[in-house]
Amino acid sequence: MAGLRYREDMDAVRARMTTWWEGGDIGRPAMALTVPRQEPIEHIPIMPAPPGWVTDYSTSNYDYRVNLAARACVNTHYLAEAVPFVVPDLAPNCLALYLGCKGVDMPGTVWCEPVGDRIEDLKFEYDHGNFYWQFSLRLGREMLRMGKGKYLLQFPDLIEGLDTLAAMRGSEQLLIDLIERPEWVQQCLRQITDRYFHYYDVLYDLMRDEVGGSHFWLWAPGRMAKFQCDFSAMISPGMFKQFMLPVLAEMCERVSYCIYHWDGPGAIPHHDHLLSIPHLRMIQWTSGSGVETTGDKRWYPLYHKTIEAGKKMFLYIETVPELEGLCREFGPKLKQFYIIMNLPSLQEAQRVLAMVSD
Repeated sequence: MAGLRYREDMDAVRARMTTWWEGGDIGRPAMALTVPRQEPIEHIPIMPAPPGWVTDYSTSNYDYRVNLAARACVNTHYLAEAVPFVVPDLAPNCLALYLGCKGVDMPGTVWCEPVGDRIEDLKFEYDHGNFYWQFSLRLGREMLRMGKGKYLLQFPDLIEGLDTLAAMRGSEQLLIDLIERPEWVQQCLRQITDRYFHYYDVLYDLMRDEVGGSHFWLWAPGRMAKFQCDFSAMISPGMFKQFMLPVLAEMCERVSYCIYHWDGPGAIPHHDHLLSIPHLRMIQWTSGSGVETTGDKRWYPLYHKTIEAGKKMFLYIETVPELEGLCREFGPKLKQFYIIMNLPSLQEAQRVLAMVSD
């Protein structure tokens, strides 16, 4: 194994993360701490943003995407278990683009236009020549070339299940489909899962590191994936159990390390179903806009229940007082958490590490 130019002690990070994933004790929670550098670790010329550029997901200018990737990690210190990475992402639902949606650039994101009004318009076939798939591969290979020995690659945000079908069909129409043609929905979900792993396997072979590890928000020593169902906020626990739980259970079995992105109060009713998935390793809680942040004590019961069910918790914590509250509430159980924090200085990062360590 070897270190990285932007994270020279990457071997030690791998060792700690392997221990933590497998239930061992690293003396504290696993953490990704980042701090701005006063000077970049490497000086790379800045390419001006193209006219009309509104989102860094865009496929409208390949050269600018390459320049963004080249500069992505140079201004950051990576501490604790934080990993320097870049990602050939095209939207917060790349699989829908690969399966026929058109991406529309929006401020800060890319909207996936539904494929068509008729169910016959939806295709779930692998299309090697799909523009978005080829863009992901081309960009990913260039990131690997120019970043060799500097940083890792993260999987594009593929997404799966009902979220992908909603992107292709339209959320309102899919809600109707769940009532009027449930068998058709199940058939679509079967095909989406099959296509997901076709793309995933290609990407894993491209992006895995020298020890077979992979990255999505955090590093794992094998096949890693993030799953989700934001659409679940619009359906009952019964429908979630019928349509999405089998999908998630299968997908969690097909990777070695996985997390579930659990988004907002509307998704809370599905907590018990999530905890029932045997191979789901970790839940990432995102409280959503307009409510208390993830560090607020309102959510502590959710975290206790998750940890007591044998799962790990993943949180983005905004402030040191919020972290102090978690330390008081969870004590040694905090070692089952993965916590991301952006901090203003190296001194503050060291203070945070001392606060949570044995």
